[in-house]
Amino acid sequence: MKAVFLDASTLGHDVDLAPLERVAGSIVKHASTTIAQVGERIRGFDTVLVNKVVLTREHFENCPELKTIAVVATGLNNVDVEAAREHGIQVLNVTNYGRSTVAQHTMALMLALATRLLDYDRDVRAGRWAESDMFCLMGHPIMELEGRTLGILGYGDLGQGVAERARAFGMNILLGARPGQAAGEVDGYPRIPLDELLPQVDVLSIHCLLTDETRNLIGARELQMMKPDALLINTSRGGLVDEDALAHALRHHVIGGAGFDVLTEEPPRNGNPLLAGDIPNLIITPHSAWASREARQRIVEITAQNLASIS
Repeated sequence: MKAVFLDASTLGHDVDLAPLERVAGSIVKHASTTIAQVGERIRGFDTVLVNKVVLTREHFENCPELKTIAVVATGLNNVDVEAAREHGIQVLNVTNYGRSTVAQHTMALMLALATRLLDYDRDVRAGRWAESDMFCLMGHPIMELEGRTLGILGYGDLGQGVAERARAFGMNILLGARPGQAAGEVDGYPRIPLDELLPQVDVLSIHCLLTDETRNLIGARELQMMKPDALLINTSRGGLVDEDALAHALRHHVIGGAGFDVLTEEPPRNGNPLLAGDIPNLIITPHSAWASREARQRIVEITAQNLASIS
């Protein structure tokens, strides 16, 4: 196996790549790779490891020796999978590595929004507690999660992890049927059409892949269907929610708040409607839900297992 890793720095500098090297042998590692550098850097290699670098049909046409693409992540949006298949290239990806860390981050966003944690922290730092005429400071409405309804859109490994943790908070669980997905019952939870789900939930947590069918799955129409104090959490993919519609909904109190770990452009070099400074009860984190060291090390180990299975 002759392998190159195009963007090794995306896994961080505290993970051990030895499991990959034991399977693939010596790996040529680049910290990062621009689109202009891809063609030159994959030439002569039969195996390419990549996290977020884009691989296209043109790359495959110009690299006939390429046999395997190992995506050290779950999403395949950066690889032209159909073109790879046409060129006889096997595409591998990593699943079931981030259940604990992503579910934890999802609950952290949910709890921070429900308790208005950041708002109260800002108030204290601004001296408002010190000015209070009683022992505490109130003013931001707090939502108790116990007895509330959590809607989960995408009940794979991550959605299941969130459901487990939400049950510990005493929440009721409903599942949403994605486009083309049948209603019914899964693990004892009702799975119902999205239009039926949205008016019932106090919190909606999204865990879908981004496809043509799920792009802008939650738009202005869907936001209007939700409760005025409902919370929307997205730790899955940017593009699943219409960001302009969400910014408008939060400004006009159509829903109560939102917590996002993903945006349509990452990093958001060209700005984003959700990064405006006047949007209330919104928390944005920088696609970091997956990034515990434990999860990143699991990515390495699962990728090594994937490569071993075909070597």
